[in-house]
Amino acid sequence: MVLVLEEPLGMNTPVIDVSSLQSWGETNPIHVPTNYSVNSNLETSPFPINHTLNKKIIFWEGDITQLRVDAIVHSTNETFTDHCPLSNRIFSKAGPGLKQEIYEEIRECRTGDVVVSKAYKLPAKLIIHTVGPKYNPKFQSAAENTLHNCYRNVLQTAYELKLKSLALCVINSVRRNYPPDEGAHIALRTIRRILEYQDSKGDSFLQTIILAVESCDAGIYEVLLPLYFPRSQKEEEAAILQLPAGRNFGPFGEPIFPDRQIRIIDNPHHHINEDDCSVIDLSGHFDMMGDTSFTHMQGDMDQQRLLGERHVAPTIDPFIAKEIHNQERYDRLLRRARSEDLSEVSGIGCLYQSGYDRFGRPVIVFVGKWFKFKDINLDKALLYLIYLLDPLVKGDYVIAYFHTNTSNANYPSFTWLREVYNILPYKYKKNLKAFYIVHPTLWTKMMTWWFTTFMAPAIKQKVQSLPGVEYLYSVIPRNQLEIPAFITEYDMTINGLRYFNPSSTT
Repeated sequence: MVLVLEEPLGMNTPVIDVSSLQSWGETNPIHVPTNYSVNSNLETSPFPINHTLNKKIIFWEGDITQLRVDAIVHSTNETFTDHCPLSNRIFSKAGPGLKQEIYEEIRECRTGDVVVSKAYKLPAKLIIHTVGPKYNPKFQSAAENTLHNCYRNVLQTAYELKLKSLALCVINSVRRNYPPDEGAHIALRTIRRILEYQDSKGDSFLQTIILAVESCDAGIYEVLLPLYFPRSQKEEEAAILQLPAGRNFGPFGEPIFPDRQIRIIDNPHHHINEDDCSVIDLSGHFDMMGDTSFTHMQGDMDQQRLLGERHVAPTIDPFIAKEIHNQERYDRLLRRARSEDLSEVSGIGCLYQSGYDRFGRPVIVFVGKWFKFKDINLDKALLYLIYLLDPLVKGDYVIAYFHTNTSNANYPSFTWLREVYNILPYKYKKNLKAFYIVHPTLWTKMMTWWFTTFMAPAIKQKVQSLPGVEYLYSVIPRNQLEIPAFITEYDMTINGLRYFNPSSTT
C-alpha cells in the first residue's frame, strides 16, 4: 500500500508499506552457466539456501525515508553534523523535533555504537543512528571490526525493542574511504549470521529487513546478495567460487585474526589449559605499528663476526625475480607472435582494432560470441592477442567487449584468464583506460567483480558495464565503431532505435 504525506513545502512524498515490496525469496535466481571453472578453497558454501531467511530480506533501491517500518537506520558522524544526502533528507522530513531531541538529549554517538530517537514526521516509528568507521588500509582489521559492530548493534537494538520491520541503509561510506564492496560483504555476512542465530533459537523478532540502498550501491548488493542469500542450488554452488577465501569469521560474522592473538596464562609453570587462559586480539595494536623496523631487526654484526657467523649474500627480491621471469617469457611469446602463422585465429574476427575514441585512443573490439573457447587453439589465441595489442598498448587504449548472445561455449576458464593476465606486462594494465562490457548479464557482472577483485585489481576501476551500444557513443564516435550486424540487431530488440539518433554520430 502506498500513501502520500504532505511536506511543508507542498510537495507530496509517497509512503511505501512493507507489504507492497517483494521479498528476496520471491525474486528470480540468476542464470548460472554450467561450465565456468575457477579454483576455490571452499568445498561447500558456508551460506546454504535458507528459504525462511530469504523471505525476511527485501532488496530495495530507493529513499529510506519513504518506508513505513518500525525503524530506519541512519548512518551519520559522531556529532550528527554529517551533511550527506541521506542525513539531510532524514532531518528535513522528520522536522525540527528530531534536531531538538538529538542536540538536547542524545548529543553524540561514538563510532560503532548506536542511539535511538523518535522518527517524528517520518512514516517510520523510530530511527536507529549509528556511526561507521573511517577506513585506512593500515588499520583495516580495526575498521572491519567496527563496521561489523555497527550492523550487529543495530540488529541487537532491534531485538531489544521487539521490532518487526527494519530498514537498513548502507552504513559504510566512501566519504570515510570505506571500499563499498568490502563493506557490503561485512553487512550481508553479519545479517545472515545473526538471522541464522535467531532462527536457531526459534526467535523471529525481525520478520522483515529491508536493504534500502542508493543507486550507487545497488549494483554491488545485486551482485553480492546471492552469495549470502542464495535462492537456488546453482546460486549456492556459484557462491563457492566467489566468496572471499582464507578468512576466518566468528558465529556472528565477525572477522577473526588467529595470527594476531596471544594466550595469557595465569600460572606460567602449568601446562596450557583452555580454562586457564584468555585470548586477546592484538589486531588493532599490530596495525598501529606503521614502522616495520622492529620486525626486521638484526643481531649485533660485531658479535656475529666474533662468533664466526658467515655473512650471507643478499638474495634477489622474489617479486623482482618473478617480474624478470615474466618479462623474459613475454619477450619469447612476442618473438613467436611476429614469426608464426596466426591466420586461423585472426580469421575468426573475435578480436580487432576498430578506430579511435573521442580522445584519440585506439579501440580494441572483442566479440564474445565468436570466441569458441573449447574449439580454438588457445596458444595461438594468446600469440595473436600479443601480436595485435603490443604496438597499441605503448600508449593509452580502450577495450569494448560485446557479451551479446554468448553461451557456455564462449566462456573461458578463470585459470586461462589468470594465466593470460599474469603474462601480459604492466603496460597493458597501466595504459588501459577503459574496459566496456556491452550487454552484460548479472552473471557477467558477478564474475567480473570476482576476477577484478581477486585476480586483476589493477583494472577494477576501469571496467564499466553498459546495457546497450548507444551508451558507447558518448566516448566512441559511431563512425569509429565497427561491430557485427547481429549486435546492432540484438540491441534494437532490447533498446529500440535510440542509438540511430543522428546527433550521436558526431
